Amino acid sequence: MKKIATIAAFFAVALAATPAPADDVPPPAISVTGEATVSVVPDLARIDAGVTSDSRTAKDAFDTNNAAMNKLLLALKGAGVDEKDYRTSRLSLQPQYKSAWNSGTSPVVGFRASNRVTVKIRDMAKVANVIDTLVGAGASDIGNISFEVTQASELLDGAREQAIADARRKAETYARAAGITLGAPISISEGRPSAAPTLLAEANGYARASAVPIAVGEQTLSVAVNVSWAIKTQPPQDKTQSPQ
Repeated sequence: MKKIATIAAFFAVALAATPAPADDVPPPAISVTGEATVSVVPDLARIDAGVTSDSRTAKDAFDTNNAAMNKLLLALKGAGVDEKDYRTSRLSLQPQYKSAWNSGTSPVVGFRASNRVTVKIRDMAKVANVIDTLVGAGASDIGNISFEVTQASELLDGAREQAIADARRKAETYARAAGITLGAPISISEGRPSAAPTLLAEANGYARASAVPIAVGEQTLSVAVNVSWAIKTQPPQDKTQSPQ
């Protein structure tokens, strides 16, 4: 058994010392990152709105808040917002305490119920009207107004072509500087597209929101493409000389 183990160890060392086949050596290449951007107008708005109700008992606070939110949802439906485009985002019921510095205890003096809804608006021309509707229906808090691009991937197709062109330009620049010839691309990979979210405003619903000025603006979508280009190898020169 000892002899067999010695022979096995010998072959393991021999295999480890054997050089890797030439096929395992990656071909010479130039790897660069191409970038491109496109500016587009958002086509979806999100608005976060809510109602808050205070009462001496939890039930009264909750019932009052439910009635207020039902009024808010009916107003959204009446304004033409599809039911699938608004949903409850937060619901809470919390006790309210009275400070008692001397005794060190804080007795409960009431309860606060709150309910928030997130609304999607697919027509940018209706954003101001929806805000006006929310405030008119009793929303006590409106905020986190954001604008998005829903078809970002399709809109980035042109930018992808530009990113490939940008990668080729960079690779050719490196090739010229190094005195080599660029070959065909051997690998292409894309990073995740990005778009900086546009947060435009926060408003408290304590006043009528008629004619709210809304600036949708543009979003810049970007794409990055990682490309490896093969380097053309020069054919070996013929060192044989013709007879004189």
